[in-house]
Amino acid sequence: MADGPLLRTLFRCHLWASARLMPVLIANRDFEEVLKWAPLASPTPYRGLPAVYIVARVNRTVRHPWLMRDRRCLREGLLGHRFLRFAGFDPELRFGVDPKSLQAQHLSAHCWVCLDGKPVVSDSLPGMVEIYRHHADATEVGRA
Repeated sequence: MADGPLLRTLFRCHLWASARLMPVLIANRDFEEVLKWAPLASPTPYRGLPAVYIVARVNRTVRHPWLMRDRRCLREGLLGHRFLRFAGFDPELRFGVDPKSLQAQHLSAHCWVCLDGKPVVSDSLPGMVEIYRHHADATEVGRA
């Protein structure tokens, strides 16, 4: 289906519903289960939509979170990766940790989405060390 009003309306409805359901569906799940929201292979019902449009809609949809306020980047990252993949793009979902937080009571972690090696949804934060890349071709550990 070519980019047009109908495709964009279907996309926005699907994104809105996914953003509302995801917090409930990933609650208390392990990392492997959570990553299923960022499929490495998927159909491409939104092929034809530009990446810039998808990223803008993801950011707009999650700007006022009801749930997952403390894991905002995870919500943005999973949705960004998922819907870029549904449009036929090849995104990477990257994860990092702040080494200073390893001895703290709470680990400081962050995730972001890259397309062609460039951040498109969020970005690495200062001091973060990349520990994992969720990507269709391969996963890479410890490469920042």
